[in-house]
Amino acid sequence: MNDMLYPAAVIAVVAVVTWSLRAVPFLIFGNRPLPKVMQYLGKTLPPAIMTILVSYCLRNTDVIHSPFGIPELTACCLVVCLQILRSNMYLSIITGTVCYMILIRIL
Repeated sequence: MNDMLYPAAVIAVVAVVTWSLRAVPFLIFGNRPLPKVMQYLGKTLPPAIMTILVSYCLRNTDVIHSPFGIPELTACCLVVCLQILRSNMYLSIITGTVCYMILIRIL
């Protein structure tokens, strides 16, 4: 019984903390408008985070040896094109991942 109690307690604590972190801003701000700083951060942080993630993922791409970064570049271009054409984040990410996985297997 003790073997089941610890994982259940951990899951419960994680659930409460996650719910609290999502509920606290609504409790603090209520129906008031967001401060200008929060609006600014809401507009600028998502593109900044995506830029950091892309540069982190591509940091070890070997463009000197075969396949010369072709899988990475192709998948990135596909994601950008799909995002521009469809504006569907899930479609872009899943298609880019599948494309990358196929290309690293065949190249």
